[in-house]
Amino acid sequence: MSARLYIGLVHYPIYNKREEIVTTAITNFDIHDIARTARTYDVKKYFVIHHIESQVSLAQEIIDHWRKGYGSQYNPDRREAFSILETCPSIAQAAAEVERLEGAAPFIVTTDARKYANTISYPAMRQVIQQGERPVLLLFGTGWGIEQSVMEQFDYILEPIYGPGDYNHLPVRSAVAIILDRLQGEAWWQN
Repeated sequence: MSARLYIGLVHYPIYNKREEIVTTAITNFDIHDIARTARTYDVKKYFVIHHIESQVSLAQEIIDHWRKGYGSQYNPDRREAFSILETCPSIAQAAAEVERLEGAAPFIVTTDARKYANTISYPAMRQVIQQGERPVLLLFGTGWGIEQSVMEQFDYILEPIYGPGDYNHLPVRSAVAIILDRLQGEAWWQN
């Protein structure tokens, strides 16, 4: 049985570099690169979570181009990656859609560069996913991260990704790839 893992890219409520709560813009690279990574790691659905209609329309235009427009014929691999993509106006609605699809409320998990009381390690989260007791909705924040009071509502927060130095501000596309590999990738350390 494959894992019941879903991901969401959250654009609101997000901190900017001045710790103000903002809505971030959808980027073309995030749509493309995260869809390809998610499909590679057998994610069931990738939600682009945004509540501003003009941004959602832009995302939908890009998605439609690669799913049913010229892009679908030009690059069938991209069409397949985009087959799991969906726009959604809120975290709550993404969670409700996972529950509708799976028949069970998902564990809601997110990431941050800081530790919280409900921080979980990658091996422990990998086990939660593999046990399949409930589906998992893994959220990634844009900007400088998801607003703290929202973060505190989630079931788990994955431990930070650390490099060898003191700089810690990965682009979200890189964080998604690293985290999905840790949670769904080959267990290379066991071979």
